Formats: sequence, structure tokens, C-alpha cells
Amino acid sequence: MIYPSIDDLLKKVDNKYALVVGAAKRSRDLLMDEQEEVEENNKKTVTIALEEVLDDRIIID
Repeated sequence: MIYPSIDDLLKKVDNKYALVVGAAKRSRDLLMDEQEEVEENNKKTVTIALEEVLDDRIIID
């Protein structure tokens, strides 16, 4: 199963298109900042962005 699941993410964000745009923007920010978190986790930035949405660390309207 893919984590985080789209069903769980859509409970946090009403619009799937807003979710995609918001996650893409956050992913781009993570790439530009080159934070240690990205390097340490060996996860893709999109995955990190979606996990942040799921954990309520970022809010997408």
C-alpha cells in the first residue's frame, strides 16, 4: 500500500487538485532549501510534502 494514502490526504484537503498543487509547491521549496531532513530520510520531496499535509504540519486551502 502506498503511504500516505490518497483517501487519508483527501480527509485533510477537500480538493484533490489543490492537494497536488500545494504538495508540488512544498516539494519545490524543499528542493530549493536543501534541508537536512530531505537528505537524511532518503525520501522523495513529494513524499515528505504529503506526509507534512497528513501530519498537519502544512495547511492547504
